[in-house]
Amino acid sequence: MASVPAGHGAVPLPSAAPSPNGPQRSRSPLALLMRQLFRRRLVVLSFLIMLAILAVALLAPWITPFNPTKMDILGRLKPPTAAHWFGTDEYGRDVLSRVMLGARLSLLVGLLVVVVATVLGTLLGLAAGYVRPLDGVLMRLTDALMAFPDILLAIAFMAALGPSLYNVVLALGIVYTPRVARVVRAACLVVREMPYIEAATALGASTPRIVFLHILPNLISPILVQATFIFAYAILTEAALSFLGVGVPPTTPTWGNMIAGAQQYFQQADWLILFPGCAIVLTVLSLQVVGDGLRDALDPRLQKAK
Repeated sequence: MASVPAGHGAVPLPSAAPSPNGPQRSRSPLALLMRQLFRRRLVVLSFLIMLAILAVALLAPWITPFNPTKMDILGRLKPPTAAHWFGTDEYGRDVLSRVMLGARLSLLVGLLVVVVATVLGTLLGLAAGYVRPLDGVLMRLTDALMAFPDILLAIAFMAALGPSLYNVVLALGIVYTPRVARVVRAACLVVREMPYIEAATALGASTPRIVFLHILPNLISPILVQATFIFAYAILTEAALSFLGVGVPPTTPTWGNMIAGAQQYFQQADWLILFPGCAIVLTVLSLQVVGDGLRDALDPRLQKAK
């Protein structure tokens, strides 16, 4: 049989139809996460607000309109004007400048609390979730800590440690450690029963290798979501401690200290409490909304329900 030359009666192989939207490129996991996270306008707005607050906190020493510590007795308790947008306090200091500087310290406290609580809670949760004999002991300890309201437990720790910035971070880190520990432990109980964990155990992998290289990477999503909520709780609780006089020393300009120092002037200078309070509310609400959006984006069950 004579062969049919190519191009003269040969049957072409079927090819894939071109996509009407052009060539499709695989999206990275980060791009998919951002797409899921920013589907709601409220989450986008909250994320932009958080970025703006973070930028103000980082650049505060260079962008404040006045020296936050410079006193002007002749200009004390002045209402908001074109020169002082947020007015002045009882010592004539610019409130806007102090709110901007307070953002730096309040966010720093929240971030350090997140680091302490996440590290301690993750270690406790992994130990309780993977090492069965430790589960009962560690979970009863976390239950005992969670039996007390956060603010009362934080006040008790501060009474024992003394008022300072680092003691506030340590106290709040211990207070919020059980929240992370329980989330990590619950997720670890599910992951440790997966076939690949059984395979790694059968192959003789050590316990630290299984826990930190096979289990921990699969727990990043719930840990990250919980961290956003703890960030918001820490800022709010730090402000409450400072307001009660058992938190950061009054000489340190945080939002809570500004509100605490303005109590006696509330009747004649309500802006001293209004603007730091609005900063706390705006920051906490933005973190909560971003945390909700992050939870929805990382949880496939919630995506399927929509």
